[in-house]
Amino acid sequence: MAGEKTATTSTLVEYGIENEPLPIVGAQYVVVDSLEKPVAIIEVTSVERVRLSDVPWGHARDEGEGYSSVEEWRVDHEQFWHSDVMRDFMQDPDFTVTDETIVVLERFCVTRAL
Repeated sequence: MAGEKTATTSTLVEYGIENEPLPIVGAQYVVVDSLEKPVAIIEVTSVERVRLSDVPWGHARDEGEGYSSVEEWRVDHEQFWHSDVMRDFMQDPDFTVTDETIVVLERFCVTRAL
């Protein structure tokens, strides 16, 4: 809500598993809190597909998690992507990401608090 998080990253393969289209610039979504209560509306401002090795520092910083470098961002994301929860979701116990893995970089802004 404070504007500290204005970006997020997913692997491209996640969209295929969920049979979801990529986000569209201008699309608006309701954000819910941990109790599933709507708290804001966000608008997608950009969507890019890039190799994991090409994620820029600005994107990593704008995820709002306090990373000090893109390398720190990547270590944290790889731990998540290689977790049992994510591998279960991917239906692949050996799922792993590499420099060549395509990721979706999504940027957004809060348009309204609810």
